[in-house]
Amino acid sequence: MNYNQTLEFLFSSLVSYQEKGPEAYKPGLERITAFCKHLGNPQRNYFTIHVAGTNGKGSVSHMLASVLQQAGYRTGLYTSPHLRDFRERILVDGEMIPKQKVVNFVDKHYDCMKELGLSFFEMSTALAFDYFDQSDVEVAVIETGLGGRLDATNLIIPIVSVITNIGLDHMALLGDTLPKIAAEKAGIIKKSIPVVIGEKSDEYNHVFDQAATAMMSKIVYAENDFACINHSTEGDFQKFSIQRHRDNKVFNLELDLTGNYQVHNILTAIAVIDLLHQETPLTISLRALTEGMRTVASGTALQGRWQKLGDKPLTICDTGHNAHGIRYVAEQLAATPHRDLYCVLGFVNDKDLSSVLPLFPKEARYIFTQPGNERALPAGKLAEKAAAYGLRGEVADTVSGALARAREMASEEDMIFIGGSNFVVAEVLE
Repeated sequence: MNYNQTLEFLFSSLVSYQEKGPEAYKPGLERITAFCKHLGNPQRNYFTIHVAGTNGKGSVSHMLASVLQQAGYRTGLYTSPHLRDFRERILVDGEMIPKQKVVNFVDKHYDCMKELGLSFFEMSTALAFDYFDQSDVEVAVIETGLGGRLDATNLIIPIVSVITNIGLDHMALLGDTLPKIAAEKAGIIKKSIPVVIGEKSDEYNHVFDQAATAMMSKIVYAENDFACINHSTEGDFQKFSIQRHRDNKVFNLELDLTGNYQVHNILTAIAVIDLLHQETPLTISLRALTEGMRTVASGTALQGRWQKLGDKPLTICDTGHNAHGIRYVAEQLAATPHRDLYCVLGFVNDKDLSSVLPLFPKEARYIFTQPGNERALPAGKLAEKAAAYGLRGEVADTVSGALARAREMASEEDMIFIGGSNFVVAEVLE
């Protein structure tokens, strides 16, 4: 089989959460443990950093990988979902896994994968572990897929665990309260392995404190140790002055990601880098930190985070898709200068829209659409639901048609925003 045939085979044979949603979720570590044993446990042959959280884990993972690359380490990065190409999930020093490596892995191990009943995510995770080992990776940043405790990535024993934040998402699978979801994320905390918490909250701090105590693990709250004392945006870069509380040292950093919400993620990443440098075998210089942050997007191919697609009208896309993430997006929409705002929105059918739609501005003009995915919520139904929250506009059956309509209506002084779902953003980027 060639690469395209292999992907078609995998998507049709192994159930993918990206394609099927909750029905594809297969919690538990039994299958991935057995398969990695079959592979010779490649995940044990390099240092790992484990990153969980409701939002920001992708950005933080890419920041960490970029800095580690600049520090001279051969660095693996495993994230999900992908936007355009499956290989985006598995990078070594910013380069995607070669197509032939995917084909060879499936050819060699498919019978075992099928026998064990692996999910698509479990297969992808094992492929990443194996490829990193083959590529002589020294340290790998591993992002969880969903939750933490029962996530396939939780097989690893990292040198540090990271939990970015907790918000209400995937409630049918992870729990319907912040403490319940926090407990699932806290499942990545390993015995005597330090954990960094990105965004603290009185609603769930106690969950992490108790889990860390039970595991005899040091816990670091990034916001207790670091603070942003100055922030501005210049062109395609954000500039931050970050102060470390223990010695009042100030780090002046540029970041080639432009979403204002990245202030939370950069604090989390810096706290992790500080801990890695102070308490693990890794050495990370100030130069590596500075250069790594300046080249996150360019060095690791991160896309879809408040990404500018054009000027006149200013056109922005963002993959934020739950209340916690979209609240930050809505704040930046309000703060961005524009005359009229046109929003191209589409969602998957299992999204809790009652927590999301009220966050969008009522004065915007909406083009409701649907991505070409079987999980997509039909555009007409989305328009009906949105009307209940005072959001009005028109319907376009395709994302490309919706964007074309927005561009037709918008003047040079206006703004177009595209979001609601990873699938919508992926189609726009294509």
